Amino acid sequence: MSDKTNSDDTNLKSAQVVTPDKGEHDPAGANDHLSTSNATPEKQESFVSEFDVWWSSPEDEDPANPRNWSNSQKWTIIASLSLVTFLTPLASSMSAPGVPQMLMDFKTNSTLLATFVISVFVLGFAFGPLVIAPLSEWIGRVPVYHVCNIFFFIFTIICAVSKNMAMLIVFRFLAGFAGVAPITCGGGTIADLMPPERRGVAMSLWSLGPLFGPIIGPIAGGFLVEAKDWRWVFWVIAMASGASTILCFFTLKETYPPIILERKAAQMRKETGNSSYRSRLKSDIPKKELFIQSIMRPMKMLFCSPIIFLMCAYVAIMYGLLYILFTTYTFVFEGEYGFSSGTAGLAFLGSGVGMLLGLAFAATQSDKRIKRKIAAGEPVLPEDRLRYTLIVPACLCLPVGLFIYGWSTQYHVHWIVPQTGSAVIGFGMIAILMCIQTYLVDAFTIHAASATAANTVLRSLLGALFPLFALKLYDRIGLGWGNSALGFIALAIAPIPIGFRVFGERIRTNPRWQVKF
Repeated sequence: MSDKTNSDDTNLKSAQVVTPDKGEHDPAGANDHLSTSNATPEKQESFVSEFDVWWSSPEDEDPANPRNWSNSQKWTIIASLSLVTFLTPLASSMSAPGVPQMLMDFKTNSTLLATFVISVFVLGFAFGPLVIAPLSEWIGRVPVYHVCNIFFFIFTIICAVSKNMAMLIVFRFLAGFAGVAPITCGGGTIADLMPPERRGVAMSLWSLGPLFGPIIGPIAGGFLVEAKDWRWVFWVIAMASGASTILCFFTLKETYPPIILERKAAQMRKETGNSSYRSRLKSDIPKKELFIQSIMRPMKMLFCSPIIFLMCAYVAIMYGLLYILFTTYTFVFEGEYGFSSGTAGLAFLGSGVGMLLGLAFAATQSDKRIKRKIAAGEPVLPEDRLRYTLIVPACLCLPVGLFIYGWSTQYHVHWIVPQTGSAVIGFGMIAILMCIQTYLVDAFTIHAASATAANTVLRSLLGALFPLFALKLYDRIGLGWGNSALGFIALAIAPIPIGFRVFGERIRTNPRWQVKF
């Protein structure tokens, strides 16, 4: 390992909680730490072997470096990923209005199955990242995207032709397992392509899918179920998935620096016949051991890093609360307000409007401080994403919205009032999620995909399991106190992201908390 690389690793350790094992590479952040190095390109090159393969000099003009690709190419990749990231969460809730039909077709009246057939898809989201994230850091992002897109398409078709509830639940789980790929790896791809000062807007576009998919799904699904039947929901998703899979074959391009540089080294070995050429980011660890490390990394990051554990726990609880609402909106608005199966999907509009406003708020605020500090020549910190003017109102919107929604439905106030409450919840949900996701990518750029995977695993588990007791909670203590209990939970965990705004840098740079991933 060259002196130059060791120097860069030292810079990374001072800026991030990640301490790479010997031989590990800098995946998404290969450009981040080099751009902050004080050494000139000529001085850097003098430290390395002539057989070390790196970006061509000058780095900011090398067309192979994803950071130097044209804006149109970058945004085409991000837009394609955002489309797929929209379709898979869309599938998580689009079938919700058809649950009563499913129960009749399969001759069951179990309330547990009624919620589990929806939430089992999100359970697949919890287990998929444990395999998908390590694979993306081992063989590259694009092969993972393509294979998972194809499997998602196949499993969705099988859901459409299911013969019984067990078959439907199993393949719903597998569809979620495969469909989580763009949600797991998308943050890493954005980190590959975009410098920190431009990630906020890109993360906003990419984050549209996981939040708007579950909102738009029931709206479209409600009218589709009313006009046709529940199986058509899966046929429509399969058709959209097939089209997006074909699109991705033409638009996606490998962005992962270790894979790009390894291909470049292989080409040079082939052209020169000299086997000494080697990517500077190639690991010294045997492939089998490296794969095992990669498989273990998301869970190790989740349980060994206090930043990742607490932030992921906060997002997971928020996600669980959100999915309680998503899986019960149909029952609440049909039962309390007399909505039909078609119009029941419109109950999700309030959350959608709130999320749209929250997204605009977060996107305009997220990069503002970063750009200002860069312009002033000040060091940029991941904690700059957690601005008080952004996270404080976002954290407080969750409990306030839950109180409004719960008591207005309890007393049968006009439906516009609970819709307003759900809009307040949606606003806070996406604003805080944007802050935390971008913060984790900035703080753990070296393993952005694994950090995102750890986040996805925990939030998907709670998103799948929380709704299982939601209807019983409402039946026992009512909509008012039931949603108030959820609001008190949201209020109790609000200090977590606010606390990291104050103490995050101290924890992140403290040697006691620096863990080898």
